[in-house]
This record gives sequence, structure tokens and C-alpha cells, in this order.
Amino acid sequence: MRLRIIAALAAFSVALAGCGGGSGGGTTTLRIMAPASPGGGWDQTSRTAEQALKSVAPDRGVEVFNVPGAGGTIGLAQLAGEKGNGNLLMTMGLVMVGAIEQNKSKVTLAETTPIAKLTEEYEIVVVPAESPLQSLQDLVAAWKADPAKVSVAGGSAGGTDHIVAGLMAKAAGVDPKQVNYIAHSGGGEALNALLGNKVTIGVSGVGEFAEHVKSGKLRALGVTSGERLPDLDAPTVKEGGLDVELANWRGFVAPGGLDDADRQALTDLVTKMRDSQPWKDAVAKNGWIDSFMTGQEFDAYLKSEETRVKGIIAEMGLVS
Repeated sequence: MRLRIIAALAAFSVALAGCGGGSGGGTTTLRIMAPASPGGGWDQTSRTAEQALKSVAPDRGVEVFNVPGAGGTIGLAQLAGEKGNGNLLMTMGLVMVGAIEQNKSKVTLAETTPIAKLTEEYEIVVVPAESPLQSLQDLVAAWKADPAKVSVAGGSAGGTDHIVAGLMAKAAGVDPKQVNYIAHSGGGEALNALLGNKVTIGVSGVGEFAEHVKSGKLRALGVTSGERLPDLDAPTVKEGGLDVELANWRGFVAPGGLDDADRQALTDLVTKMRDSQPWKDAVAKNGWIDSFMTGQEFDAYLKSEETRVKGIIAEMGLVS
């Protein structure tokens, strides 16, 4: 019995060392939370980062885990419970900023430690290959005829995909509140709905749908960039007659309460990751835009985004 107790205590100590405390010289496993289901942009970013981090810190374990739900705010609440943990990062971005407002989350980004903004990515509007909608003009006509019959698949309510759908509707002269938006907890779920012809259109990051556009399974109606994107046969939304341009962004935050040493260690590690060839290759492959910033610059950016997004979704009637 005594040996069993000692063994149990030893196992508990190992587990504790792997999930909490400071950065401990960089030998403890770094965990990256993707606060969404597998298959979406946060999951894709997290797993890309995992591989790049392993290339720059081969002696340090790195693992990704998913905490889906409520536009990332469930994961955010879990992160808040890890105060002072220098071995944990959470992937987040514009979607979470909107979801915090939409879901009236009690936990906000003020309770995190901003580490780095990583990338930006334009959105793409697609339809199944069999869809009768051939252009954005066709979509606008269908919207004006009966908004309820045009189902829009995307990520979390109040997130980037939802904002794009609302802005497009507004530009088309359709009340954004009438958009029949069907929220999904990850890009994989939205993709399945599209490929199963269960929804009219889909809105997501270019990286999530581009390969299916190139394979012919989906047809692109437009991208939210100012100019056409290379290696993608898709007009801009502006070319389709809707004055909408918007880029999603993603980054890392850590739990609140980090000491200066842990914050700097995580910032240095993520900076090395960003400069690595595996990360650069992935950014190019996925059509991401490098928009790296750290420290006080990223902190100030987060605050400005909270103000901007709150205004957009209030105008769309997504929050009271």
C-alpha cells in the first residue's frame, strides 16, 4: 500500500510539472489551446505552430489540444483558470473579440497576457459546386428575394465570418439582422455542411476553403481582399459590386498573471517560430499574411480591435 501511495504521488508530481508553473528553463511541455473544434482556422494555426516550434525548440515538448465552443470563450474561461502558467498559449483572433461581445462573456481578453499577433487572412465566400449561384450578383438577387432562404454557414456567431456576411448583406441593401446565419464551432463543420449541400453559401478564411475551390468541390464567389489573390481563381467581393474589404487575424495570448521572465520567454520562443522556415513555408502555402507584432504594440492593437469590433456588431444588431 505504501508503495502504491508513493507511486501515485510521483505520477501526480509529473502531471503537475507538465501543466502548470513557470517556464522552467524551457524543458517543460508547452501546450497550445485551439479554442475550437478540429478543422478550423484556430486549429490549423495551432498545429502549424506546433510543428514550427518543434523545429526551433526540439528539446521541448509541444502539444495542441482543443476546447471548442461559444466562439472560443469557453477556452478563454479555461485559460483564465491557469493564471501564472508560463507553459500555456491559446490561439485566438478577431473571432474571439466578437464572440466575447456576442456571448456577453464574463471573462475578457483583459484577463490574458498578450504574446503575439501572427497572421492576417482574407475571407472567402463559396458555394457548393452544384449550386445555381454563379456570382455575387446571383447571391444578392436571392438575398433580396427572400433572405431566410439563403442559409450562410460560418464560424461562431459574432465572429469574422458572421461580420463579413452582415457587411455583405448591408452593402447589398439587405438588413443584416435578416441574414440566416448558421454558426459552427469549427471550419470543418461548416465545410461538411457545404459539401453536403445543406447550406446555400459558406464564409471562412481563404486557407480553410482554398484547396476545395481548386479541386472543384466548391466555387468561389469572392474574396474580401482589395485585389485578387495569387494562385486562387476568385474575384474580389468589390468586383462583385459589394464594397466590403476585411482581413481576419490570429495570434497568441497566455494566461494572466505571468511574471516578466515567463512573458519574455514565450515572446522569444514565438518570435523564433515566426522566423523559422517551416512557419514561413506554411504562411505562404495557406495564403496567410505575416502581420507579426508583440509586446505593448500587440496589447494596444487588441484594445483598439475590441472597440472597433464592438461597433461593427452593434451596428449589425448582433448585440444590444
